[in-house]
Amino acid sequence: MTDNDLPPRLGSLTFHGPLSGSRADGFIRRLADASPATVLDIGCGWGELLLRVLEAAPGSTGVGLDINAEDLARGRLLAKERGLSERVEFVEESALGTTRGPVDAILCLGSSQALCDPELPHDPAAALRELRRLVRPGGRVVLGEGFWERTPTDAELAGMWPGATAADHFLLPELVDLAVEAGFRPAWIETASRDEWEAFESGYRHDTEVWLAAHPEHPLAEETRARVDRQRAGWMGYRGILGIAYLTLVPVG
Repeated sequence: MTDNDLPPRLGSLTFHGPLSGSRADGFIRRLADASPATVLDIGCGWGELLLRVLEAAPGSTGVGLDINAEDLARGRLLAKERGLSERVEFVEESALGTTRGPVDAILCLGSSQALCDPELPHDPAAALRELRRLVRPGGRVVLGEGFWERTPTDAELAGMWPGATAADHFLLPELVDLAVEAGFRPAWIETASRDEWEAFESGYRHDTEVWLAAHPEHPLAEETRARVDRQRAGWMGYRGILGIAYLTLVPVG
């Protein structure tokens, strides 16, 4: 079995999250305006955002942390193609308790769980305190964090991911208050649109769905079909209820 026989992974996505290029351009510009010398991307995936920040901030250097070796290899290839290999390092390691700060700018989009104790429930407050520890005075943090558009009912929670509870996320005002309590001022608050969510969720599965249609009898088809069916059902469950906020945060003091 060759790699070409296997179901593809995330090839239709530019970013690993519900994020449009125009929205990314906005917070990249705000980060670059602060002239960061050092940038840390926590849960970087293949580092598309990190690379764009480095392009927008000449002379800056960056480190991307992730535990997915395949994504990191893709990031290194992208960096080479853009002539950025000397300015960026992709590292396969956990961000929990990382000593890779303080830095001038931090990206943490959909990855705050990497800063939390995996033995405990996800705690955005703890993640925000870690981000405050890792950013220098005068720096910037862009946090992408899930929130409830409204408190979900028990029936709605049952249609989401296994074990979903209303305590899994905060409402947006509560999330912003946590950032303030952690020692930040929320300089920019924005949320993903329905179009961004649909582009992400459909793009997440697109290549695999096309592969399944072409390879219905493949040895991996059954388990792959079951996986993407679960993913799609989960999205249908939280569609319009789960949001993601992009907060550009400035440390106080």
